[in-house]
Amino acid sequence: MEGDHIKIYDYLLPLAWLYGIGVRFRNLLFDFGILKSRSFDVPIIDVGNLTVGGTGKTPHTEYLIHLLKKKYNVAVLSRGYKRQSKGYVLAQTDTPMHTIGDEPYQMKQKYPEVTVAVDKDRCHGVEQLLKPSVQPPVDVVILDDAYQHRYIKPGLNILLMDYHRLIYFDKLLPAGRLREPRSGIKRADIIIVTKCPPYITPMDKRGIERTLDLEKWQNLFFSTFRYGALYPLFPSGEGQRKKLTIEELKSFDEGILLVSGIASPQQLEYDLSKITTKFESYRFADHHQFTDKDISNVDSKFKGGIIVTTEKDASRLKELGEKAFPPQHARSIYVLPIEVEFMTGTGERFDSLITNYVTTDSRSSTLRKLGVRN
Repeated sequence: MEGDHIKIYDYLLPLAWLYGIGVRFRNLLFDFGILKSRSFDVPIIDVGNLTVGGTGKTPHTEYLIHLLKKKYNVAVLSRGYKRQSKGYVLAQTDTPMHTIGDEPYQMKQKYPEVTVAVDKDRCHGVEQLLKPSVQPPVDVVILDDAYQHRYIKPGLNILLMDYHRLIYFDKLLPAGRLREPRSGIKRADIIIVTKCPPYITPMDKRGIERTLDLEKWQNLFFSTFRYGALYPLFPSGEGQRKKLTIEELKSFDEGILLVSGIASPQQLEYDLSKITTKFESYRFADHHQFTDKDISNVDSKFKGGIIVTTEKDASRLKELGEKAFPPQHARSIYVLPIEVEFMTGTGERFDSLITNYVTTDSRSSTLRKLGVRN
């Protein structure tokens, strides 16, 4: 049910109150123009959230890439969380994961034709992306996780929130996981409630919309995850298994061990546990850098069948190399692609909002200017 993944640390609420004062003061400085937000003459779409991690930013960013890349030269700019480099880095197909971070690496490997860059200073990053040396010239920039980076004024702000951790049940850091007060939702042009279960009802949706109290120009969508065919982490080698569809996995009578280092694995764990009773999950912290000791621990937990991991985790596991794993286990590791599906046939309307913005307005939100909900 909604809110079922929330844990509030009541004893930290005084610190959360102090944190809230600081965040509200910073937002007021931007609202009054004391701190400046900069616009660029290129469509900029921000995909972010109000909470710390776990709302599905990477799958939704990849959805936008897939939607736009056929007609536009798309660039993705990320901070590159936990990368072992500094400053601006323009990714190449052979750029190591540790140089740009796991999520940018994942996107560059899946979409090599798309420009991917990392820079903690997002304004500087966009400046670099718009230089003539970047070819082909960038038509649209997607900012990954920059909702609180208000030094850039995106033309379109997309805010994600986990169905299982809706913001009106949450509290500010460190008592909860909110990065800023719930009022921050007012900066969003599009709000997507992510990771929805298939059984969500129209009444549930209306209840969420009423509670969020959106402005007339804000658009609310609901999305869920669907899973692509599992593919082997190490595709070469003697005796390597082929791809496995979810339907084939449902008839799988061996065990499944999920190895994940993502912020919110609960929905994935639930879905996989419905496939087989021989299911186990081995969790690591979000963006965890796997070590030889971790692999040894995974080896001790693996009782046969297959090991399943996410694409985000696969980028870090693969960097260790196939030889870091026992041969029989290396051949049993499969990667599960996670894709986005908009619920109740609203995908076309979402696609239209995005493409209309990119086509018609490069600096300010079309939705907000029109003052209507499409």
